[in-house]
Amino acid sequence: MNYDQSVRYLLALGRELAAPQQAHVQKFGLENITTLASLLGQPHRARPCAHIAGTNGKGSTAAMVDSILRAAGMATGLYTSPHLVRINERIRLNGEEISDADFAESCTRAMAAAERGMAAGSLAAHPTYFECMTAMAFDCFARSDIDFVIYEVGLGGRFDATNIVTPDMTIITQIDFDHEDFLGYTITEIASEKAGIIKPGVCVVSAADHSDARAVIAQTCAERQSRLIEVDSAFRVVSESFSGGCVRASVISALTGHALQIAPALPGRFQLRNALAAAAASELLAERGFAILPEAIEQGIATARWPGRLERLRTGPDVYLDGAHNPAGARVLLRFWDEEFCGRRIVLVYGAMRDKAVDEIAGLLFPHADHVILTEPHQPRAISALLLGEMAGHHSRSFEIVPNPEQALEKAIGEANPGDAVFATGSLYLVGDLRRYWFSPLAIGSGGGPVGDVRLAGSRCQC
Repeated sequence: MNYDQSVRYLLALGRELAAPQQAHVQKFGLENITTLASLLGQPHRARPCAHIAGTNGKGSTAAMVDSILRAAGMATGLYTSPHLVRINERIRLNGEEISDADFAESCTRAMAAAERGMAAGSLAAHPTYFECMTAMAFDCFARSDIDFVIYEVGLGGRFDATNIVTPDMTIITQIDFDHEDFLGYTITEIASEKAGIIKPGVCVVSAADHSDARAVIAQTCAERQSRLIEVDSAFRVVSESFSGGCVRASVISALTGHALQIAPALPGRFQLRNALAAAAASELLAERGFAILPEAIEQGIATARWPGRLERLRTGPDVYLDGAHNPAGARVLLRFWDEEFCGRRIVLVYGAMRDKAVDEIAGLLFPHADHVILTEPHQPRAISALLLGEMAGHHSRSFEIVPNPEQALEKAIGEANPGDAVFATGSLYLVGDLRRYWFSPLAIGSGGGPVGDVRLAGSRCQC
């Protein structure tokens, strides 16, 4: 298959959570991905790896670990989801998304393996979209000349397709409410799903701060005889500052005694916790013989980029994209507003998926925006802008409905004064739609592309 045929083949399987039966397969069994990986020759065993789960922050933490390892001179693979603009974003080699040719080759190999399994009866059902993507990542990394792979969990952990790896390091980021229909309705239940990636004897770095989540992780580590390092005890923060939207901290590591200057380029005070998780994991990998010096940790954190979370597109007015798709993300965004935009007028563009806690998120954000523009991502699972207005419009001071997200963004920019701020949030699909538009010649508010203080695709900024 060529690249276009490969993409069409995958999309024909449906997207993540596109159908209940797909979510059921992903949550309740690893049989399919185990069989598919076996048919491909067990590629997931070919490279040492780290495995990262959590509700929020796992993408940026994965990006930081990847950046640290590359700063240490290692060749890396990085598997994340979802993508924002191009499907190739999910599989990266040395910081760059894989080529169309490599994508097509891995897809062809995964498809052929799936067909063999279906014909032989070893696969009970055709692998899902996410299972095929995960198998493609396994295959691509096994066939590439790399030293280490970082895998980000797609949904939950225990039955996520990535969970057939046996990692050298496990990281669990913040745990909060999201995907309750699949993961459970209490923090304890959700944490149990996330802690399902913990393997016997494999060290765990945890950035979770909710007491119930911490208890679940600690109990699971004890049961599986896995060493647990919590970021709160792994580092002593000597000094901390917050300027220009970014946090800076001087810390002392309890693991090594090293003094580190932690200065993530990713906006938001919460990024300190993600950075410390990445730093702790890197120090523990150094214990295992990987050549990672303190300077590489500092440099990797400072140069890590990740798009679509508190990503500033321009100034005058400031325009941000942020994938605050759950209440925890909304609280983080609200804190960022309090710290960076107190007293400034905010125009909010909001669009969401049907499975999200829309009323709770709207209740957090809408009262703090001067005006809300409701829209809908170009995605079948999106809530219509009209229904959003009926569901959540009462939380806002004023709102209007602009179903087309690109028009909604342009309208927000047009209504904003130079000293105001425009934030587009609610769904990563919305962020992807607007990034695709913004960096195209069609963008009006950007002047046919980004203007002002811009973080381009090569300078990624995401939580």
